[in-house]
Amino acid sequence: MIPTSEEILAKSERALRVASVNVNGIRAAYKRNMADWIAARDVDVLCLQEVRAPDAIVRELTGEGWHILHAEAKDKGRAGVAVLSRAEPTAVRGDIGEEYFAESGRWVEADFTMEDGSTLCVVSAYVHSGELNTQKQVDKYRFLERMNVRLVELKNEKDHVLVVGDLNVVHTEKDIKNWKPNHNKRAGVMDEEIAYFDGFFGEDIGYKDVARELAGPEAQGPYTWWSFRGQAFDNNAGWRIDYHMATAQLTAKAIKSHVDRASAYDLRFSDHAPLVIDYQF
Repeated sequence: MIPTSEEILAKSERALRVASVNVNGIRAAYKRNMADWIAARDVDVLCLQEVRAPDAIVRELTGEGWHILHAEAKDKGRAGVAVLSRAEPTAVRGDIGEEYFAESGRWVEADFTMEDGSTLCVVSAYVHSGELNTQKQVDKYRFLERMNVRLVELKNEKDHVLVVGDLNVVHTEKDIKNWKPNHNKRAGVMDEEIAYFDGFFGEDIGYKDVARELAGPEAQGPYTWWSFRGQAFDNNAGWRIDYHMATAQLTAKAIKSHVDRASAYDLRFSDHAPLVIDYQF
C-alpha cells in the first residue's frame, strides 16, 4: 500500500501535503495497516470520510500529534468525516449549514492561517452514494444543492478553499472505466448529478478539479475507487469519485498529485485509495 518511489514521497520545503481517503470504517482500515501508510506519507492535513466510529476510537487509533475535527453521524456505524491536522485550526465548523444535514456526518470545515498570512479553509466532505428511485437519491440531490450555496459562501469569505473527499459522482467519461454500462443507469453516473459538477467547475462557482488539472483533460482516471467484489481492482475497473476541489489561486499552488493505489488487492486498507496533493506556499 505504501508508495516507495522517492519522487512520490519527497515533499518540498513549505509545501502543504493534503491527503483525502474514504476509509470505509476506520477500525477496519487500521487493522489493515492504514497506520503504516500514514507514517510513510508525511501528511500535514489528513481528511477522512466514512469514519464510522465514535470520536474516542478515532483519537485512540490515530494517536498523538494530530488536531482532530470529527463529525459523527447520528446513525451509528454510518458516514462520519474528519480533518486531522498537524497545525491547530484557527476556527472549525461541524456541518454544511443546513439543519437537515446537521447530524449526518458528511461535512466539516477547518480554517488555517498559512505562513504568508492567508486563510485556508479545508473541508472534508462525504456526499451520499445515492440509490436511484429512493430517498437516498433525494437526499443526495438535496446535499449537492446545498453545496452550490456553501461553495460560493466559502469562496467569498476565505483566501483559499479546498473541498476534498468522496463526492460519489464521476464527472466525465475519463473518470470511470466502464462508462456506457453505467451512464444514466446507476447513481454516481447520472446526468443530473454530473450537472452539479459542471456547475462546481464552471465559471459561476469557479472551483477547479485539482487532480484533473494536474493530470490533463485527456488522461484516463486515475481512479480512486474499485469495488471489493469480483475482479474490479485487478482489472482496474475503477471510478474517480474522490476529489480535491479548490479555488483558482490555490489550484495554481498545486505541484504534485498521486493516488496511492495498493500494489495488490490484499494490501488495500479500503475500497478507496488516498488522493494526495502537495500545495506550494
